Amino acid sequence: MSRATRITHVATVGIRVADQRKATEFYVGELGFEVRRDVPFGGGRWIEVAPPGTTTTVALVPEGVPGDIRLATRDADADHADLRARGVDADAEVLRTGPGVPHMFAVRDPDGNDLIVVESS
Repeated sequence: MSRATRITHVATVGIRVADQRKATEFYVGELGFEVRRDVPFGGGRWIEVAPPGTTTTVALVPEGVPGDIRLATRDADADHADLRARGVDADAEVLRTGPGVPHMFAVRDPDGNDLIVVESS
């Protein structure tokens, strides 16, 4: 049985890289991707690259940060409540870290893989 959520698309696939500069040079210089986001993150940077014209990005996350898949939703709070009510293994609360950071929460699939549901505007 299919159950509707407000998830609209795969937004970002995060991969761990040893050297963000080298990884960015490869994706941009060799594959022709463009940098979509490059902002401070912890002690490093949060860098997202993507082929021109696409909506899904690849996050080049620094070592020590887990890679994950980020799913875009129109309403993180509503999806969180719906999924928890159905018994899905989801975080206890929606993460709200401050201005400019979208609301998000993690869901674990049956194999323990994290999927991060992020509210997009």
